[in-house]
Amino acid sequence: MVSLKRTGLLKSAGIIFSLLLLAAFAIALSPWSAQNASAQTVTATCADNSTDSATLNAAITGSHAGDQIIISGQCLLTSPITLLGDRSYMGGSRTGTVLQQANSANLPYLLASDSYVSNSSTTGLPFTIHQLTIDCNSSNNTAATNGLVIHSWQTQAEDLLVENCRGSGILVTNTTPNGTALTNTQVNGVISNDFIENSGKYGVYVQDSGNTVTDWRLTDNYIASSGQDAIHLENAAGWYVDANHLYGDGGTAIYANRLFGTSITNNYIEDFGGAGGSTTWYGIDGTVQGDAASTITGNRVFMFPAEKAGTSYRYIAITQVNYGTGYVTVTGNNIRGAGKTADTGFYYNAGSGVTLKITSSGNSVASVGTARTTGTGVTLSAGI
Repeated sequence: MVSLKRTGLLKSAGIIFSLLLLAAFAIALSPWSAQNASAQTVTATCADNSTDSATLNAAITGSHAGDQIIISGQCLLTSPITLLGDRSYMGGSRTGTVLQQANSANLPYLLASDSYVSNSSTTGLPFTIHQLTIDCNSSNNTAATNGLVIHSWQTQAEDLLVENCRGSGILVTNTTPNGTALTNTQVNGVISNDFIENSGKYGVYVQDSGNTVTDWRLTDNYIASSGQDAIHLENAAGWYVDANHLYGDGGTAIYANRLFGTSITNNYIEDFGGAGGSTTWYGIDGTVQGDAASTITGNRVFMFPAEKAGTSYRYIAITQVNYGTGYVTVTGNNIRGAGKTADTGFYYNAGSGVTLKITSSGNSVASVGTARTTGTGVTLSAGI
C-alpha cells in the first residue's frame, strides 16, 4: 500500500513538472528566445556606380531578422541606406568596404535606423554595424550630411571610420526628420573604437529633447578636427564616456548636459577651442541634475598649440546645476595649459537657487592663469 505521504509527494512532483513545462513553453514564445536558427548571411557587393544604393537597400529589405549582412567593395551612395533592426551589418575592413556619398548628392544622412526614416515615435530594434568606412565626401557636397543616424536601442557602432561629414559624424537622436519625438526610451547602446574626423558640426552628437537617450557607452574613440564640439551630449544621464582621444576640434571637447550618474573618465583631450572668437571654450563642460552623483576622473586635458587671442579657455568645468543639489566628484585629473593668464584650470558654478557639492582632490594643474574658480552656490570638499 502506498502511504498518503508518498502520494502527496507524487502529486506535488507532478504539479512542479507541469509548471516547468509551462514555463519552458512561455520562454520559447517570448521575444527574448532564440527564434532565428535559420538566420543567414546576406552579401551585398558594390560596383562603385549609381546603382549601389539600390543594391544595398534591396539586400537589406530582402533580409530577415537575425541575418548578417556583409557589405563589400566601394559603394557610391546616391540615396540614403535604411538599416533594419535585428540585423548585423559588417564590412570587410575600413579600407575594404567604403560607403561614400556621390558628388553633388547632398543627402541629409548616409545611413540611418529604419525607425528614424519612418518617423516612428518608438525606438528601433537593435542592430550592430562594424568594420567599414562612411565617407560623406564634404569636398564635393554642400549639404550638412550626417554620417550614421541611430534611432534604435541596444545598438552597437564599432570599428568604423566616419569622415568628411558637413553635419555630425554619428548622430544618436530621439527626434525623426519630421520632428516626431520618442514616446519610449532609447538606452544601452555602444559607440566604441571608431575614428571620426573632419565633421562640420559634432563628431558624436546626442540629440535628446526629452529624457530618452540615456545609459550608453562612448568608449575608446578617436575624434579629430570637428568644426564644433568633438562630443556634444544634450543628455548625458547614465552615460559612460571613457578613454576617448579628442584633438583638433573647433569648439568644446566634451559637452555633457544633465549629468546624472554619469562617468567621464580617462579621456585624453589634446587641445580644444581651435575656432577661437570672443567666447569661452571648454575641455570638459558639464551641467548637473540634482539627483544621482557623477564622476569626472582621470582625464588629461592639455593645450599644445598656441591659443587664439581674445578667447578664454576653461579646462574642466561644471557651469550649472539644473535643479536642487548637484553632486560631482572631480579627482585625479591632469591639466596642462598654454600659459595664458585668462585661462582657468577648474571652474565650478551652481547658479542661483541651487547648490553644487564638489568633491575635488588629487588633481594636477599647471600653466594656466587661475588654477580654480568657484562661483555661486558651490561647496567644496576633499572627500573622505
